[in-house]
Formats: sequence, structure tokens, C-alpha cells
Amino acid sequence: MVFFSRLRAERAANRDLGNGVWRRAHDRFNRSLDRVFQVIEGIEDDRLHNEFVARANDLAELLPVVREICREAQALTPSEDEQIPQRTARIHRALTKSANDLATTAQAMAMLRIQAEAGGADMLFAVDNRARIVTEEVGQAQRLLRELFD
Repeated sequence: MVFFSRLRAERAANRDLGNGVWRRAHDRFNRSLDRVFQVIEGIEDDRLHNEFVARANDLAELLPVVREICREAQALTPSEDEQIPQRTARIHRALTKSANDLATTAQAMAMLRIQAEAGGADMLFAVDNRARIVTEEVGQAQRLLRELFD
């Protein structure tokens, strides 16, 4: 059963996002988000775990936004290869940066987790700062896409 639902989801993604740069931009963001949740797994400190889960859930709310941006960009400038369409290149750049910064957020969480487990003070501002940057970059991609329709 799981195989068929995964196959249906794969086909829907191919239909909506194509097989080019927009699909890869979405998948990159999704993989970075997975890394965030992988860092959270196994944290024994309840307070730190809850802090991370709250931030990770906020970041997870961006995934449907990223998918919609990629879907609209694919409709506007279809891509089936690695060529970034010139008309939407700035949108692609903002999405790529957001995925990279999301992976950096996961890395900041991992370092903070290690520090907290060693008895050090947990300084969540580093994670908050990275998460803020991710949110801003996704917002930038949305604005750039809207500008193309105005």
C-alpha cells in the first residue's frame, strides 16, 4: 500500500513540478527539512526538544509554500533539465539559498544539541537567526514570483 501511495505522490510531483530545476529546488528544501527533524530525534532534554520541535514545525509550514512557488514557477517557465530559466532565475536563487540556510539551521541545531548535552548553555538565538533567514528567503521568492505576475 505504501508503495502505491508513494508512486502516486511521485507522479503528482512530476506533473506539478516537472523534472527540472523546480523539482530539484523543492526536493532540496525537503531534504534540508528532513535534516532538521533528524537532529531532533533522540534529544533527551525535554525543554530543548520542545524548543527545537516548535522551531522545526514553523519551518515545516514553509514546505507547502515552497512547493506552490515551484509549481507556479514550473507553470510559468517549464523546466525538464538543469537549465535555470532566465525569467525566474532570481526565484530559483532565493529557493536554493533558503534550502542551504535550512541545512545550516539543522547544523546549528546539531551543534547546540551537542553543547547542551555536554552541560553547556543552550543559546537558541543562533537557531532562531538561521530560521529567520530561511523564512525571509522563502518570502523573497514569493515576492519575486508575484512581481512576474504584476
